[in-house]
Amino acid sequence: MLRFRSLGSGSSGNATLIEGSDGLNTTRLLVDCGFGLKHLDARLARAGLDAGQIDAIFITHEHGDHIGCARQLALRNHKPVWMSPGTHAALGAPDFKGFLRLARDGTSIDLGGLQINPFTVPHDAREPLQLRCTDGARHLGILTDLGHATTHVLEQLSRCDALLLECNHEADLLAKSAYPPFLKKRVGGSFGHLSNQQAAEIAQAVAHQDLKTIVAAHLSLQNNHPDLARAALCLALGCEMNDVGVADPVLGTDWIAL
Repeated sequence: MLRFRSLGSGSSGNATLIEGSDGLNTTRLLVDCGFGLKHLDARLARAGLDAGQIDAIFITHEHGDHIGCARQLALRNHKPVWMSPGTHAALGAPDFKGFLRLARDGTSIDLGGLQINPFTVPHDAREPLQLRCTDGARHLGILTDLGHATTHVLEQLSRCDALLLECNHEADLLAKSAYPPFLKKRVGGSFGHLSNQQAAEIAQAVAHQDLKTIVAAHLSLQNNHPDLARAALCLALGCEMNDVGVADPVLGTDWIAL
């Protein structure tokens, strides 16, 4: 059994719960902790859990809307926290009191009922990683915070049953926005964030008959709209608007079972 739930996704903060079971073990992984500790606890409570029920934490990169309260959470609840060596260095190499675990591209991590496979992505961070997660039967691809898809990224997402996919901005809205030129260049650049069109191209490139679930994530409040993200993905996949989910920045999503 494999299921996931966004606790919120956007520039204000990101966190995703993934739960997997191999029939003997059930494992809960929290991917990113981009909120304050009290806010994260409240979001976990809405999901029917508390922090003590999480088995591990994975941090994709050092930006504040992803790292958030990771160290506080790990130390308070005595949970291992995985991140790349580059992410740890970019944070200033904080002491995790023995709970730090180092993750690397291409090295699988066995968490019991869940196996995760980190892979590198092009983003303006020190050593960012995204994830492919599996319970042995179903596969979930997590892909947020990257400027473009490399061949390596597409290979990691092949044959996934579900995708949580960044649809950060609509290119025209970003171009016309009040963002200063340097920020427009950063967001829209090859190490920034995916546009709706880029996300649609990724979805189309990895689409297959068993890809049943796709959720748009990390939408910009200023430079995107859920309907625009849905429309781009639907056009690429030949599906209906209701077939595409969107992770809300406050409410995230409900549990989604694969």
